[in-house]
This record gives sequence, structure tokens and C-alpha cells, in this order.
Amino acid sequence: MAVDPKPGARAAREALRTELSVAGCTAAQIVAEMRACWGFRPREAWRHAHGWSLQQTADRLNEAAAARRGSALAADASLVGKWEKWPGPSSRRPSLQVLTLLAKVYGCTISDLLDLDDRRALPAEELKLLATPDGPADAEPSTAPASVPEPPALTGVELVKATAAESATWAQWAEATNIGDIALEQLHADTRTLAQHYITQDPLEVFQRARALRDRVFALLEGHQHPRQSTDLYAVAGYLCALLAWISSDVGQLRDADTQGRTAWLCAELAGHDDLRAWVLSTRSKIAFWDGRLRDAINLARRGATYQARGTVSVLLACQEADAWATLGALDDARNALSRAAAARDALSDSDEIGGIFSCTEFRHANYASAVLLRSGAADEALDETHRAFSHQHPHEAYGTLAQVRIVQAAAHLTLGEPDGALAPLRAVLALPSHQRLDPVTRRVRELAAAMARSPLATSSPAQIIQGEIEDWALQAVPRMLACSESPPII
Repeated sequence: MAVDPKPGARAAREALRTELSVAGCTAAQIVAEMRACWGFRPREAWRHAHGWSLQQTADRLNEAAAARRGSALAADASLVGKWEKWPGPSSRRPSLQVLTLLAKVYGCTISDLLDLDDRRALPAEELKLLATPDGPADAEPSTAPASVPEPPALTGVELVKATAAESATWAQWAEATNIGDIALEQLHADTRTLAQHYITQDPLEVFQRARALRDRVFALLEGHQHPRQSTDLYAVAGYLCALLAWISSDVGQLRDADTQGRTAWLCAELAGHDDLRAWVLSTRSKIAFWDGRLRDAINLARRGATYQARGTVSVLLACQEADAWATLGALDDARNALSRAAAARDALSDSDEIGGIFSCTEFRHANYASAVLLRSGAADEALDETHRAFSHQHPHEAYGTLAQVRIVQAAAHLTLGEPDGALAPLRAVLALPSHQRLDPVTRRVRELAAAMARSPLATSSPAQIIQGEIEDWALQAVPRMLACSESPPII
């Protein structure tokens, strides 16, 4: 079902602005209509009446300030947005200089930019100045922005009082925050829940929830909070983007996964968070592996290991490096990486911060090890490793990891000339519901089908039946269903 755009959305604003402009309405009349329709604050309404973005307005303000002798301004989109919201939350009071420049670029008076709420919140000294006969409040509207008069320079006691009021206003802004510690704790808890739910629940449902939570965190970061709280928010945003990257990769959207991974890395850098850095690099190594960029996968995994992060990420990074080496055929390097993964497991002393997909359980470790051993030609060792995996399996194991262990188990039986042993684990994989048939699992099943076609079992009736079942199974895999959907979910 189509969702109506939010009131005052860009398309609606532009349609109204165009209609009124064609009808010969002035900018002031367009402002009044927009305020009546959507309740915009006056400064925001004037910007929309000109059809400018926040950054375009900031650029014009900076140009106007540079053209005035002895004046300077360093506005950006965020600051313009804060000036528009004032005196509301997460805002900043525009100075008289800023109001004068806004009036200049919009072609109006300062009075046009202020409503009753603004006037109630302005310092008394500035209200007095605006009310003077020669002040900017009484200037006539002009079609030439340069005709807006400048406020008279403050002197003496008025200068001291106005300066003190400005400092007090800034202190009030600096002390304010748009989030509390309990709310931050809840965001961390919600992120942990999503990371845990992803390994057992519908991936696209978890994706939608992670996306909504990421948007909340991004919106908070666009506001104002203490530096410590900003750091925590960047960390939460980084884990959420890493989760979105992982899911995007699992549903076969590798380019989008890469984009999410880069944003996650930026958040990790802004947070200065080594654990997050390591998990983001693990995520990006995984994406590179399934994209066929095996050398990149190795380099990213090795880079992640340099951060000495807490928890199990060091185990996973070594496993990922081993997987890529084995796929390249560098078997000694693959075995060395497996040895490092085992050593990292033995040296563990801390738990994972987030858990779920951001944790390398014994079962997950054994999955990587068995796959590497199988590629190394050690099918008997790989089979033993799958048995070790099942000995460490817990009730809430990731269904994707469980499926991959069973695929290795089936492939090992085929390699050892035991076709009957391959049927049970393969049947269990083919019983997966469609929403759990993720891209890595689908690729592994196709690899197994190719191995079966090369085995002595290939010409048998059971093998031909299973090959057909695999083809039908793959048609209902998540990546194919997304590709064939007329209106795929936004990821």
C-alpha cells in the first residue's frame, strides 16, 4: 500500500511554489500560504518559498557575509537548520547579524523572519534594538535584498549586556542534550536484540526494524548532545549499519552491502571504537569474499585483527582469512589462519559487546574450519569438524550457519564415497523455508550440486531426483525472490 508523503514534503512544496509563482504571487504571499498549509516556522518558510536547500541557503549566507566589509560567517546546512528551529529543541538562536544576512538573501525584513515565539525568546536588548525607529524591524520589504538596512552597532552598556546574553544563550545550548543516558542504554539494548534476532528470524523483517532504528539514531546525531553521548550514538549507528551491510550481503545485494559497510566504518572512526572497527572490517571481509574479491577479503580480515578487539571477533577474522586462502588454493596459509583462530579462541577473556551476528560461537568457528578443511582435501577432518560443531550447537544457533555445516557434512560424505551419508544433511537443508534461503547458503548448495554431478552418485535415480529438487529449491531462494519481485523491499 502506498504511503502518503509527510506534510510539507518537497514535492508538495515545489508544486505549491510553482503554482503560486505562475499566478504572480510575491515571495511573502508564498511564505504565508506555506505557513498556513504546513505550519512552517517563518525562516524555514522563506527558504522553501525560494526553493532552496539548507546547504544552498548556507552558501548564500556565507557569500553575503563575505561581501560585507568586516563581516564573516561559516554557516552550513546543519547550522541553518538549527536557526530555523529556534527556539525549539535542538536549535540555536540566530544572532542579529545572521538575521540581517537572512533578510538580505531572502529579500525581506528581519520582522518577516520572526514570529511571536521568536520575540518571546529574544533577549530584551535585541528586542529593544528591533523596536527602534531606525532598526531593521521597520525596514520596508524590498525586491532588492541589498536594500535591507544593517542594525546600528552596539556600544557601551548595551554592548556588554548583549554580549553576556549571547554567551548565556550559547551556554544553554551547549548544556542541552536531545538524549539521556537511559535512552542511550535502550538504543544499545535494541541493537543487541536485532543482532540476535537476525540469526533466527526473517532477514527482511529484521532489516526493516534495523533501518528504522538507524534512522532514529541518525536523527539524534543531527541534533545536539554531549560529546560522550555523540560517541555512543556513533557506535550504535556503526553497529546498525554493519548489520544492514551483513543482511544486504546475505540477500545478494553486494553493492548496497558495500555502501553500508563504508558508512559503518565512518561511524566507527567517529566513535573511536576499536571493537566496532574490527566487526566492521569483518563484515566488509565477508562482503568481499562473496563478491569474489578474495585478496580484499584477506586484507580486510588481517586489518581487523590489528585492533586487538575484545570478544570473539579475532576468532572470526582468522576464520574468514582461512576461508579466503582456501578458496584461492593457498592451503598452507589457510591452515595457518585456522591455527590462529584456535589460538584466539583459547585466549578469549571478554564477552562480545553486541552478540548475535556479531559473535563467533564455537559452532560458527567449526563451520568455517570444516569448510576450509574440505577445500583443503581433508574430507575426513572436515567431517570430524562438523561433528564437533554439532556437539557445541545450542537451541538458538543461526539457521544459515547450521545449513552450511550440513552442506559441508554432505559434501564430505560424497568425497569419501559415502553417498548415503550425504542424503540426510542435504534433505535437512532443502527443508529450509524460503525466507531462510540466503545467498551464501544458496551458493553452497549449488557447489554441492556440482560436486554431486561429478561423483559416482551422478547417474543414479536418487541423485537425479535431488538435482531437480535443488533447482526447484533455488528458485525460491531470497536473492531470486527479490530479483523477481515487482516491488522489492527497500534495502
